[in-house]
Amino acid sequence: LNRTNFLTWKEQIGIVLGVMDLDHALRIDTPDAITAQSTIEHRAAYEKWECSNRMSLMIMKSSISVAIRGAIPDSNDAMTYLASVEEQFKGSSKAHASTLTMKMLTTRYDGTSGMREHIMMMNDMASKLK
Repeated sequence: LNRTNFLTWKEQIGIVLGVMDLDHALRIDTPDAITAQSTIEHRAAYEKWECSNRMSLMIMKSSISVAIRGAIPDSNDAMTYLASVEEQFKGSSKAHASTLTMKMLTTRYDGTSGMREHIMMMNDMASKLK
C-alpha cells in the first residue's frame, strides 16, 4: 500500500485473505468472549475468529509501507484496522477522483495510437471513478 493504490490494495487483501480462508474476521463481527459457561461450538467459533483476526492483521500490516503504517491507529480488530486505513485514504481518494475526472474531460484521441486503446483507457478511467 502506498499513497495512490488503496482500492487495488484493499481488493488484493480481500482476495489473499479469502483464498487463505482467513477473511472470517472481516466478514463476522467480534464474537462474545469465552466464559466458563461457553459451549464447545461457541469456543470453536471464537477460536476460528481469533486466528483469522490475528493472521489478517499480520498480513495487512506487513503489506503497508512503514511510513503509512505509523499514521494509522493500531487496533486489535482486523475490521476496525481496515476501516482506519480506509479513513486515512478517504481524502486522497477524493483528490484522485478529481484528477481522474479532469483527465477524462481533457483527454482527446491523438490519432497515433489505436482507437481501441483510447476507448479502453477511457473505459478504465470511468470504472476507476465508479
